[in-house]
Amino acid sequence: MTRTEPSASETSPDGRPALVTVTDTDLTLYSRAAHRSAATIIHEYSTSFGMATRLLSPSVRPLVEDVYALVRVADEIVDGAAAEAGLTTEQIGEVLAALEDDTEQALRTGYSANVVVHAFARAARSAGFGAELTRPFFASMRRDLDPVDFSADELSAYVYGSAEVVGLMCLAVFLADSPVPDATRRRLEAGARRLGAAFQKINFLRDLAVDYAELGRSYFPGIDPARLTERQKLALVVDIDCDLGAAADAIPELPENCRRAIAAAHGLFSELSDRIRRTPAPELLQRRVRVPNATKLAILLRASTGVLR
Repeated sequence: MTRTEPSASETSPDGRPALVTVTDTDLTLYSRAAHRSAATIIHEYSTSFGMATRLLSPSVRPLVEDVYALVRVADEIVDGAAAEAGLTTEQIGEVLAALEDDTEQALRTGYSANVVVHAFARAARSAGFGAELTRPFFASMRRDLDPVDFSADELSAYVYGSAEVVGLMCLAVFLADSPVPDATRRRLEAGARRLGAAFQKINFLRDLAVDYAELGRSYFPGIDPARLTERQKLALVVDIDCDLGAAADAIPELPENCRRAIAAAHGLFSELSDRIRRTPAPELLQRRVRVPNATKLAILLRASTGVLR
């Protein structure tokens, strides 16, 4: 396929960039279309994270959008969209298994007929990660189809698979063209895991009403969501703040291509943690805590100038 686009090095007689003919291969065209399809998902589902990604450099933003798209699609399979379409729990499990199989094949081959999977696999292959991160993720998604109470060990494994590995995927994208010493990479990986864990635990508390009342899920061991006390809530918030603190320590070592965006995401979820702290425990079963758009914009502005909090 051929198309025309402005040239970066040639100009027309009137001084404007000259139009040159570019020939796309079939795979290039398909991959570009796959990314554009995947990129719409983040802006449909997450205003906060979508806003933060605008601070990523153009070299890594598309890859993060591709990672998010697959994660979001898998999450929607187990969180209601498939059930609303009339699928049974068994059928939902089959759909999730098919998505995982397709993902692993695409990670090996670099191609999928599913545009979201295709975009994700291309991003993963370019960043250098594979099934070692996707398998724990899909294991956590399957765990949501069996909503029995979690033990402490089960919760730790679930949070790793559902959130921490996503942080590691994004970090791999950030470091692909900005390598760091092994010791620094280990610190950044620890920070990415703690930030992912904080995000997940905050969302547990934000989604308490839906997760418990509608989906029958109870994530925190030894806590009855219907009888969540103020002391229990504060203990959970303290744990979240410890994760956020550890993550903040790693942010200055991140490469320039992502540092401001991660600072923005950290700031947004820190604000959510503060608001959960101020919200009476019983209200968490009645409404989802949110950050007003004006506050979000202020946080993004601070992050764009290099201020963490």
